Amino acid sequence: MARAMLEYTKTVLQKVSFDAKLFAKEVKKAVSRLLPSEIEELKIWIMQFINDKPELQQSLIYLKA
Repeated sequence: MARAMLEYTKTVLQKVSFDAKLFAKEVKKAVSRLLPSEIEELKIWIMQFINDKPELQQSLIYLKA
């Protein structure tokens, strides 16, 4: 089930990527709900996803904690 939560989180982040504030809010929410190993996997995914979207880079601050 935990794996499903990670996949769901990725789907939500893709859908809200049009709005930087909403994207950051969802990243913050994901960090509070996912397991540490899943957060690391999500971090890698987000780095690849926002590579060409500089407006979303501010959301990385929630992954550094």
